[in-house]
Order: sequence, then structure tokens, then C-alpha cells
Amino acid sequence: MSHLRLPPDTHMAPHSTSLCFSGTLCFTRLPPLPLFSSSALSLPVSRQFTRSIRMSSSSSSIDSVPSPPDNAIVLGCGGIAVDFLATVDSYPQPDDKIRSTSLKVQGGGNAANALTCAARLGLTSRLISKVANDSQGKGMLEELEEDGVDTSFLVVSKEGNSPFTYIIVDKQTKTRTCIHTPGDPPMLPADLSQSSMLSALDRANIVYFDVRLHETALVIAKEAGRKKIPILVDAEKKRDGLDDLLQFADYVVCTAKFPQVWTEASSTPGALISMLLRLPKLKFVIVTLGEEGCLMLERASKAEVLQSQETDIESLVETLTHRKDSTTTFPTCVSSETTKLKADGIGTVSGRLFLGTAEKIPPDELLDTTGAGDAFIGAVLYAICAGMPPEKMLPFAAQVAGCSCRALGARTGLPHLTDPRLVPFLV
Repeated sequence: MSHLRLPPDTHMAPHSTSLCFSGTLCFTRLPPLPLFSSSALSLPVSRQFTRSIRMSSSSSSIDSVPSPPDNAIVLGCGGIAVDFLATVDSYPQPDDKIRSTSLKVQGGGNAANALTCAARLGLTSRLISKVANDSQGKGMLEELEEDGVDTSFLVVSKEGNSPFTYIIVDKQTKTRTCIHTPGDPPMLPADLSQSSMLSALDRANIVYFDVRLHETALVIAKEAGRKKIPILVDAEKKRDGLDDLLQFADYVVCTAKFPQVWTEASSTPGALISMLLRLPKLKFVIVTLGEEGCLMLERASKAEVLQSQETDIESLVETLTHRKDSTTTFPTCVSSETTKLKADGIGTVSGRLFLGTAEKIPPDELLDTTGAGDAFIGAVLYAICAGMPPEKMLPFAAQVAGCSCRALGARTGLPHLTDPRLVPFLV
């Protein structure tokens, strides 16, 4: 399908402050305002391994921020959407009628969010996805372009609807609930010409998939594999096409529940060993754990493989946990030496284990966790291109994710590389 430019269109008036939970969401019209506003609409509110462990913290300061990797390019393929974010004092019970305390309309979608983050950090970001020829699609393209994301490889359908998501942000529990409506017609491999795909991959340093649009993603992954371009896969949950894409992955970032669900291992550390055994191409896997930080297992290179005594990975995780600094508010990382890590009933892998902490955000500053995982991945993409070691990458990515949680929406709080909060992590 050829690329279409969207014609001028009137902005859609955002909907409501009143949400009806009786099986559907009911919205009433508000006066028109820009589809993608930069600030929220304020509404009335009623009132024996110790030797092998090293600790790394990124608390020192520097005089200037390093330049981003020269001409580093990340290509992403996956989700894009319009997010309708409504903040509520507490999540409603069935059949409740409540009022939101604030409303924001903003671009979303895992891949689009992660690439926006990468672009703000200085990478050249290219996105392959699909929108419709409607006001939402126009707004999404404009917002991405303003952030420096290359949208020239997006497919625009003449008919149908762009994807969108209702997001309910609960102020009481600091959680969010997402209700997604996919775009129609869906993206198919035939929508992306061979010439467009090759142009998108040209000089790319890394390719990223969020496992949406899996049929198209698999075609791109095969070509990236032929070109020996590294691939990062966001394994949020089991999806169609995920198993095929994981076979091409050099790096995987996954949610807390995924490793055990995918491997059927009895624990997360054991599941990480299982993933490296099942995916021989995989260099590292990171599991994000929310406010508990993250756990990363990195495969040792052939030159690093030692004939050392085996270490039980569960015991090593416990030791790392005891060694982490719980007194600091900023993200840190503790790590093991390269060793043979074993998991009972699963097997053995030579590698290093890293335990990263999250930023301790004061409750009054924690506004919305929407897109925090996408921010983390965007920062990991930057760190890989910049050649950061894991001891630097994990605290840096955690700090970027922490910044994103201080504003409503997935993109509002995404920092630029020059943000003073990031400078200490770029030493």
C-alpha cells in the first residue's frame, strides 16, 4: 500500500468527565480542544557469594552530558494508539457512576512510546505501524513528528479507524487500567512493500518489536536477521507470533509474570535460565519488577566461560538482594561475577546476574505509571546503542522510567538526554 498523507481535519472534541461502568464506558462531549494537548485538562476535584558481588551506583556528577551515539538508528514495529487518560480518586465498583479529576488525550502504543523515548534521548527513531485516515491518525503522526520520530514508513489506510485506548488512572492505588480498541483494518505484511522495509532497515543499529502486528514483524525480523541487525523483543505477555519472534531476539525485556508463564518454571530466576537455554541467540533477558526494580541475566561470551563451580541462581538472587543499598532513593545495581548458574530441574548457563533497583518516588510525585515499561525499553535501546555496560544501563533505564511516572500519560514525563535528573547516570 502506498503512503498517504492525511488531509487537514478538525480536531475531535475530547470526551467527558463522567464514566459509566455498567458494561460500557459512557462519555459526554466537552468543548473542543486540541486532540493532543501538552497539558492535562484540569477538572473540578472534590476534595557463600559475597566475593563475587559488586555494587554499582550512578550518583556521581559530571560537567557535561555525553553526546548520543553518532547516527544511531532504531527501527521499531508495533503498537500505536490514541490514549484517553482519565484520572479518578479510586477505581469504580460495577455499575458505579463517577467523575474524573483530570483528562488527557495523547498518543500512545508500546512501540510508539518507546521510540518517542529513544528519540528524546537522541536516537534516530523510525516506526512501522498503521493508522487510519482520520483525525486521530493525523494527530498521532503530528505528535510523533514533533518528537523527531520518522513516520515515513507508517501505513495510512484510506478507511477504517485508528487504534485507541481508554486508560483509567487510579490515584488511590497508583495503578492504571487499559481498555484497548485495535485499529481497523489491521496491518498485514502486504501493506509494507519490500522497498519500504529495506529503506527502514537501512543503517539501522537495532530493531525493536512489541509483538503487535506480529505477521509484519516476523517478515522484518527475518530480513534484520539476514542483515545481522540486533533485535530486541518486548515480551509483555503471550501473544500470537511471540514464539517465532523470540527465535530472532538478541535481547528480551519482559514483564514480571512472563518468564514463568512462558517457561512454566517454578521461579523467575529459574525461568531466566530456561529462556537462555531455549533461545541460544539471546544475549540477555531483563524482567521488570515495578517498584522492586529489575532482574537481568546476561549470557557469558565464549571467552568468558570459566570452568568454575556451579552456583545456585536462587541463592545468588538472595545474596544480591541482601547486598543492594536500600537507603538510597536513586536507582542502583548490584551484580555477580561471571559464573556457572544452575537451576534445579532446568539446567546450567554461564553468565552474570544483575539486580537493579527502581527510583523511590515520593507518593505525592507519583502520578501515573502508564508507559513506564515503554520508557524503560526506550532507555535500554539507547543504552545498547551507546555501549553502556549493564551496571550503567539498568539504573539509567530505571531513572528514565521514574521520570515518566511523574506526569499523566505515557509521554508527557519522558525526559530528554540533557535532563539534569539523567546527567549523573551518564558518567
